[in-house]
Amino acid sequence: MSSLDNVQNSRVQTMDTERMKNLKDGVIDFVAGSLGGVALVYVGQPLDTVKVKMQTFPILYRGMVDCFMKTLKTDGVARGLYAGTVPSVVANVAENSILFAAYGGCQKVVASAVGVSKVEDLSSIGNAWAGFFAAFFSSLTLCPTELIKCKLQAMREVQNQQIAKGAKVEFIGPWTLTRQILKESGIPGLFRGLTSTIAREMPGYFFFFGGYELTRELLAKPGQSRDEIGWQKTMVAGAVGGSILWLVIFPADVVKSRIQVQNLRTPAIVIAKEIVKKEGVSALYNGLKPTLIRTVPATATLFLTYEYVKKFIHQVMD
Repeated sequence: MSSLDNVQNSRVQTMDTERMKNLKDGVIDFVAGSLGGVALVYVGQPLDTVKVKMQTFPILYRGMVDCFMKTLKTDGVARGLYAGTVPSVVANVAENSILFAAYGGCQKVVASAVGVSKVEDLSSIGNAWAGFFAAFFSSLTLCPTELIKCKLQAMREVQNQQIAKGAKVEFIGPWTLTRQILKESGIPGLFRGLTSTIAREMPGYFFFFGGYELTRELLAKPGQSRDEIGWQKTMVAGAVGGSILWLVIFPADVVKSRIQVQNLRTPAIVIAKEIVKKEGVSALYNGLKPTLIRTVPATATLFLTYEYVKKFIHQVMD
C-alpha cells in the first residue's frame, strides 16, 4: 500500500471518529436535556399555571397570590396548579432535548466559524449565538405541546366564559383536546402562535445561554474552568440565565399565550399593539412575578440536572 493510500485511510478513519464523537455528544446532550426538562416542569409547574392565567385573564385576579389561592381552592392541586403537566412534560422534554442537542451542534458550528479549536474555549457571546440558532429548532417542537399546555391551564376561565353565554361545557384532558384541535383546524391548528414562539425563543435563548455561560465564567476562580465551579455555582448561573431569559421575552410570551388560549388569528404584532392600547404597557408584563419566582429554582434545577447527567454519561461511556 502506498503512502498516499495510508494518508487517505488515516483521513477517513479520523473523519469516522469525528462523526461518531459528534453523534455521541448529540445523544448525550439529548438525554441530559430531556431529564433536565422533566425536573424543570415538576419544580415550576404551579407558578407557570399562575403565569398563564394572569397573562390571558388579567382582570380576574388581583395578583399572584390571589390567582394561586383561587386556583387551588377551585380546582385543587392536580387539576388546578398542575393542570397541563403531561403536555408540559412532553413540551419540555421535546424542547430541552432538541434545544440542548442543537445547542451542542451549534456550539461546534460557531466555534468553527470563529476559529476556536475546542467548544470549551468558546466565549460567552459565542455560546449566546449558539443558543440563538438552537432555539429555532426547539421552537418547532415546543409550539404544539405548549399550545395544549396553555389551553389546559386556562381551561377553567375559558369554560366560565362559555357558561356565561349559555353553553354546556365539560373538563377534557390533553389527548381529547389535541384530537379536538386536529378535528377543527387540522395540523396547522397545533402550530397557532408559532411566529410569536420563534420571536420569543431565539432572542430569549441568546440571553439565556449567554447569561448562563457568562455567570459561570465570572464565578470561576482564577485557573478554574467553567465546568469545575461546583453544583452550587452551577445552580446560581442557571437561575441568572433563566431570569434574564424571561425579562427579555415576557411581552412576546404574553402575546403567544393569548393567541394560543383564545384561538386568535390576528398577527402577533397587532395583538401586542392592541394590548398596549387597551390595557397599557404593564399588561405585557402580567404574570412576570410568579414567572421569576418560578424561574430561579426551575432553571437552576434544569442546568444542574443537564450538566451532571452529561458528566455522568461521559464518565460511563469513556
